Amino acid sequence: MPLVRIDINEGRSADELRRLADTVQDCVVDAFEVPADDRYQIVTQHALGQMIILDTGLGFERTERAVVVHIFTSPRTPDMKKRLYSLLAERLQDRTGLDPQDLFVSIMTNGTDDWSFGNGEAQYLVGRL
Repeated sequence: MPLVRIDINEGRSADELRRLADTVQDCVVDAFEVPADDRYQIVTQHALGQMIILDTGLGFERTERAVVVHIFTSPRTPDMKKRLYSLLAERLQDRTGLDPQDLFVSIMTNGTDDWSFGNGEAQYLVGRL
């Protein structure tokens, strides 16, 4: 049930976009132990110059191939989050050639009352999930 937003600069092929999204999903499934068909992803492409991702003084040298992954999810343990960060860096490098310095990840935790999967209903709150 995590909702994943993936922001990138324009210029990747449809195959590259799918490989990127599939890899992120595999990492979320493995790290957060969610079902594989719990897949909610939004991939947004931006014109060059519309994503500004500085290094916070850590010495990262980002390129135009930078990827921002923002995940909205129910509470996860710190170990699950660390595993996700590690898996994303490793697998995105292996499967898409993404330099780990070009990966920025943010996780936003929310509760069961923050979700509606459709029909104007809060499925968690009414006991359907």
